[in-house]
This record gives sequence, C-alpha cells and structure tokens, in this order.
Amino acid sequence: MNLNITARQQNTYDAIVIGSGISGGWAAKELCEKGLKTLVVERGRNVVHNKDYPTANMNPWDFEHRGRMNRKFLDENPLISKAAGFGADTAHFFIKDKDHPYVQEKPFDWIRGYQVGGKSLTWGRATQRWSKHEFIAPAKFGYGLDWPIRYEDIAQWYSHVEEFIGVCGNKDGIEAMPDGEFLPPFDLNCVESALQQSIWKNFKNRHLVQARWAHLTQPKDIHLQQGRGKCQARNLCMRGCPFGGYFSSVSSTLPWAEKTGNLTIRPHSVVHSIIFDPGKNVASGVRVIDANTKESVEYFAKIIFVNGSALNSNLILLNSTSDRFPNGLGNDNGLLGKFVAFHNYRASVSASFDGFTDKYYSGRNPTEPIIANYRNLGKQEMDYVGGFTTFMGAYRMKGDPAAIDQACGAELKEAMAKPGGWRAYMYMQGETIPKESNHVRLSTTEQDQWGIPLLVTSVGYDDNDEKMTKDFIEQSTMMFELAGAKNISHYDSHQPPGLDIHEMGGCRMGSDPKTSLLNKWNQLHACKNVFVTDGACMTSTGNQSPSILYMALTARAANFAVDELKKRNL
Repeated sequence: MNLNITARQQNTYDAIVIGSGISGGWAAKELCEKGLKTLVVERGRNVVHNKDYPTANMNPWDFEHRGRMNRKFLDENPLISKAAGFGADTAHFFIKDKDHPYVQEKPFDWIRGYQVGGKSLTWGRATQRWSKHEFIAPAKFGYGLDWPIRYEDIAQWYSHVEEFIGVCGNKDGIEAMPDGEFLPPFDLNCVESALQQSIWKNFKNRHLVQARWAHLTQPKDIHLQQGRGKCQARNLCMRGCPFGGYFSSVSSTLPWAEKTGNLTIRPHSVVHSIIFDPGKNVASGVRVIDANTKESVEYFAKIIFVNGSALNSNLILLNSTSDRFPNGLGNDNGLLGKFVAFHNYRASVSASFDGFTDKYYSGRNPTEPIIANYRNLGKQEMDYVGGFTTFMGAYRMKGDPAAIDQACGAELKEAMAKPGGWRAYMYMQGETIPKESNHVRLSTTEQDQWGIPLLVTSVGYDDNDEKMTKDFIEQSTMMFELAGAKNISHYDSHQPPGLDIHEMGGCRMGSDPKTSLLNKWNQLHACKNVFVTDGACMTSTGNQSPSILYMALTARAANFAVDELKKRNL
C-alpha cells in the first residue's frame, strides 16, 4: 500500500500535456510560467534544439542520392513519402508507414511526425489571423455550427502569440486577414510586385500582400532571450533550423518552459487513455504505454491538456472509456470523432513571364506572398460556401531550357549556371464543410503494436469542394492572364484529404453540450478539467492557416485553467 502511494506521489503533477507540438508546447509554456508543475508526454523520441538536427548544414552532394529516397524506401512508405517537404534531409522528422498503421475507409493521407516538437519542426509556418467573418459564417450561412467565441475574444491572444514566436508581415489593413504584431516582411521580387500591381489595378477587393510567416527577420529582445537568431533565408527549415530563425516548440516554447524549473518531458510515451474518476467526476490522469518496453504507467494531475494533433486527440478521447463514458470521454452526445474537416489544397495554376531578365533576388525566401480570401467575405455571393486563401510565388528558372537540351559537358555546366526565365505559381487553401458523415472512429478488430485500437478514417470531398476548386482555377488563370503571363497551365491533383496536414474537428467547440464537446474555454462540457486545444477543437476550418489559432486558443485556455484552479473550480 505504501509503495503504491509513493509511486502515485512520484507520478503526480499539477498539469499533464499530451503532445509536444505547436499547441502542446504552448500549453507547457503557459502552465509552467504560471507555476504549475507540468508533465509533457510525447509518443515519439526526444529532440533537442540544434543537437538533433543531423542534416541542418549538409550540402546536396552530402546525401547519397542528392536528397532523394531510394526505391526500396519509397515502395515501403508510399504514404509518408508524399508529404510536402519530405526527403532524405527531413525523413527523420516523419514516421514510417508500417510503424503506425490506420484503416482508410475512404482514401485519407494521414501525415505524422512523432518526436518532441511534433510537426512544429516541419510545419509550413504561415500565420494569418482569421477575420471576424470566419467565426460567424458557418451559422450565418447555414453550413455549420456557430462558434462560441468571436474574433474579439481571441485577438489579444493572437498578439500574445505573435510577439513571442515572431511573425513577419506588413500591416495591410485587409478585412479578410486582420493585421497583427509583425516583424519586417520579406520583400516581393520583381514578378511578384508586377502581379501585385496588376491585381490592384483590375480587382478592387483582391490583395496580394507580403507573407505573414513565423520567421525572425529582425529579432526582438524576447526572441534573443529564447536563444534564437535572425532567419538566414536558407529555406532549409524542415531540417530543423540551427539559428532558431523559424518558430518550433523545440527552439522556443519548450526550452522557455524548462527554464522555469516546472517542466518534465517524458518521450517514448504512447497515451493509451485518460483516466476518469467517477467519485469526483473529473479526469484524474493519463495511462501511458512505454513505446519501447510496452510497460503501462499512470500519471496524475489536476488538469489535462489534450494536444496530440487532431486525429490522435480524437483517438485518445474515444479510447478513454469508463462506466460513465462508455463511448469515449465527454462523449454524451455521440459526436466525438464526427465533423472532421481539412483544407482543400487540390488546385494550382502556373505560368511563365517574359522580361525581367535583368533582375534577380537575394537568398532563398522561405516565405510565400498571399492573396487574401476574396470569396463570400461577409456575404453569400457564390454557388458554394466558404472561401480560399491563395499562396503564390515567382522564381527564375535554372538555365535556359533550350540551351540545356542541346548542351553537354562544359557547355551544359555553363548553360546551367545562367539564370533562365521567370515562372510563377498559385495554389489554393480552401475552406471545407465539417459534416457528421466525415468522421473517425476506433477499429473493433485491429490494434497497433501497443494494443490500442487502430483509427478508422472516413473523410471525403463534396460538391462544395468541387465548385470552389473550379472557381479557384478560373480566377487564378484570369489574374495571370491580366498580368501578361504566358504558357498558363492548371492542375487539379484530386489528392485524398489529409495531405494538407490540416486535419481539424472531431471534438468541436460550441455553446450547447447537445451539439458540441467543448465550451468556449476549450473545456469538455462533461469533464471540466480536460481541455482540448489542438485542431480537434475546431468548429469550422476557415480558409487561413490554422496553427496560430491553435496557439492562441491554447494560451487563452491555459490561462483560464490556471485561474480556475486558483479558484478551486477544477
């Protein structure tokens, strides 16, 4: 008995955070700063800033196949090798397919990276704020549940996050994409500037602006205190940045939390479930399986933050069953795992531009200009709902293709050394509609290597996505044509959902416990000391990149949780 009591005391913390990625790192930072002894459990290996970036300074010729994976690896990993940015230089930050299986009832590409830092090491780093319209549009136009919060509720937390992580951008005064706390932006190159001027000339409501990206273009004192430095414009971000030039939880929030003396990180810890105490009607802790030894260990805390990344968080909650919650923790209404959504990335348009051959650019810009959403903004004007953000960029080709085709030896080398013509591209990031039919659930027959049920994904496109994709292609083609582009081509990849890596929903926020799982503070309606602040909490997808909203929601919820703890409400 005494041994059990001692073991429980040793495994007891004030707070437990499940996951160490973008939102989990922020939960740890805020909770530790407020004085809570916090345990972060991460299913993958440990990664330490700088120490564990093995390819950060390698040259292309240092890789056996110049950065490409060999055929054997590609054959064994057809899914993960499709991920954006995946290659020999970044493979160490992604899973291998066979190690983490799941069941695709419909085609779904579940992209994952299991290590301390999670996908914050490989994220795209775009950080646009939602506009006021994203929070009200689903209910206003009848395609979704009303958010329990508004832009005004989250604006100060956006600022809180932006100031700490460092976001470059320009105050453009655009309704679709509110201004934030910005460092100086990367400059547009000559073709991007020409496109910007053409769009301003031809469209009153369309704005091509400089990137809003999580890069330190001009670090402030708060960033230097984190041990981070200026972005060197190498565009090798997904290898892990030795300068700390872009934000990741490994370079920023987790070391900051560690400095408080209140942080404990336990890697190689696969969360099996959250433990529910029926006597107190709260969660008492988490049950963890050691990834290597398969030993089961329990940890206890007063509050629990679920930040395992959207689909894993759904899996954990669904697997957290008890007499009180036979269908998953907090799942009184049967909606846990439902209304899963994603971003539509299917379409792209590219073109070439004559001229500008006397101009070039400096460095390798790791950011992309943005054309802010211009569809259905505050009103319903199209035959589909929602809107889309357009990412774009322009670059010079390596060499003149005609000369390269005819050259060999020294002539080929010389032809390759000369810059060729200019090309530009646009691609969409479209809002999708959360639907009850788009869901995840637990397999009743298959388990993973730790004895946990496999996740079944059943998520697909709909007619709204098809109409939006068609409109994006038509409008982007038109913008290129008006700017004088040549050789315009468009492409619809028809890629399965998931490859966007922006999976959302399943444990959505809302005001009514009958139609949602979480309240306006990201608390489970039916279990008040459990907070879900990663992509699982999303009520709708919006069209902007979601990661900074996850961070803002997490900081807001963590500060609320600490206040509630002080009031003894948790």
